[in-house]
Amino acid sequence: MFNAHARQKTLDKLNETHFDLLIVGGGITGAGVAREAVQRGLKVLLLEAKDFAFGTSSRSSKLVHGGIRYLENFEFGLVHEALMERRNLLKMAPQMVHPLRFLIPIYKKSRVGLFKMEAGMILYDLLSFFEAPKMHEFHFKKTTQNIEPLIKQQELVGSVIYSDAYMEDDRLVVETLRSAHRAGAEIANYAAVEACVEGSSGYQVQVSDILTGQKYQVQAQHVVGCVGPWTDLFGVKNIADWKPVLRPTKGVHLVFARDRFPVKQAIVMAVETRIVFVIPREDIVIVGTTDTDFQKNPEDVLTQEQDVTYLLRAANEYFPDLALNKKDILSCYSGVRPLVQDGASSEGKTSREHQIFTPRPNLTLVAGGKYTTYRSMAEEITNVCLRNLSFDKKMLLKQADTTQPLNPGATLEKIERLNLLAPSLAEEMELPLDTVEYLINRRGEDALIVLNLMQLFKEGTIEERLWQAEAKFCLENEMCLNLVDFYCRRTPLFLFRKNQSRELAPRLAPFFAGSAETQIKALEQLIERETAAIKP
Repeated sequence: MFNAHARQKTLDKLNETHFDLLIVGGGITGAGVAREAVQRGLKVLLLEAKDFAFGTSSRSSKLVHGGIRYLENFEFGLVHEALMERRNLLKMAPQMVHPLRFLIPIYKKSRVGLFKMEAGMILYDLLSFFEAPKMHEFHFKKTTQNIEPLIKQQELVGSVIYSDAYMEDDRLVVETLRSAHRAGAEIANYAAVEACVEGSSGYQVQVSDILTGQKYQVQAQHVVGCVGPWTDLFGVKNIADWKPVLRPTKGVHLVFARDRFPVKQAIVMAVETRIVFVIPREDIVIVGTTDTDFQKNPEDVLTQEQDVTYLLRAANEYFPDLALNKKDILSCYSGVRPLVQDGASSEGKTSREHQIFTPRPNLTLVAGGKYTTYRSMAEEITNVCLRNLSFDKKMLLKQADTTQPLNPGATLEKIERLNLLAPSLAEEMELPLDTVEYLINRRGEDALIVLNLMQLFKEGTIEERLWQAEAKFCLENEMCLNLVDFYCRRTPLFLFRKNQSRELAPRLAPFFAGSAETQIKALEQLIERETAAIKP
């Protein structure tokens, strides 16, 4: 089980175990490295100072995409790599990564004209080796109006439509970590690395249990820092001559109810010198993102009034009849991109390529990169770390295949088979069919566990029983330690539900350690902090 008990077992081993690889950071990059390295046969430890995916990995645009705009910068290698990884992720995690069609409207004054955009789409499909969920389409004005009647009609010339995908970014991190843990990796959240002291056989690392204050000393032959926008802070703290390498930028997203913003597919909006997406998924729509330099501690990032104004103005320019305002916003979120400083003239032109630094023989740091390419990045990072292993150890290593499904019970075939059984399951458990199908498509075979857990709860609405079962599942299987983490990084309750699902908190808080009152207070404080900028 991947839970609090497993976490404590990991902490109990720290003082007495010598690890081949210590990964600092529990975002998507660290999770990917843990899965890759443990499959190769390394003794792996991953430590995260907060909750898994606390930083950038739960605050993205939640897209798996090649990056249309990178074609303009001639970053063809990056686009091709991302498109290949898009194909992999659709197969690896069909319960969390879903195909999505994107429409790019073209106007008379658009910076890129219709036929040039068509040429770009041909190249995009070519770089994917024509393995997109569906090939692109080219449409003139009249057909575009029929496809998406909500968009601004004035000076509309036509559009192109292409395929990418959307994802549940936070759950993808947790599922990757669960896969690594099943393969033998030791993993703990709320375990902060305080210092790395270089020794004759690697590093002695000082670790603090954030929940209890207990201190540990860990021996690791190699340390890899996968701390995203905290890279420079980690470097300054542990490397005497560290020179900053990041150009961090802030990205803000707004969330609307789908019935208030009823687009039929994703829309790509050209706003000033950058792209803003309108991304529909289930019953909500995400609008984002901004891209502005950010020099503060990444933990202090917040949505601000000017960010909300910018995104509302962009949405209303493209969808003038909707007349969107603050009252329509369900929620908002902000994060910091760990872009590598490359001397670009603006934030938007800074490359999304990653860089790997080895400032000490047994210490590696990685910065930059795209979420979509995390798996291939993890292969490369692991290869860099392996250079420091002894020849004898290398001879014992195995091959890894991290293109296999993250959860063997959530392959596309198993999800399809379970959906055929959904009507009989719904009847047997006396549940609505849409509840059963929701769980199957969200969790694969794990849905059967959640459905059985629902039977333990006899009081309350179907929705209340569902989220109680999810809370119990996350406690036992996803190392979820408190109510805030459950709301923000295991479920859509905080971001994608009206009023941040406050009404459910009294039923869910008792599942977590400590008093229910303390759990609810922490959630309320977070809600007030994170949503202050969207208050009417």
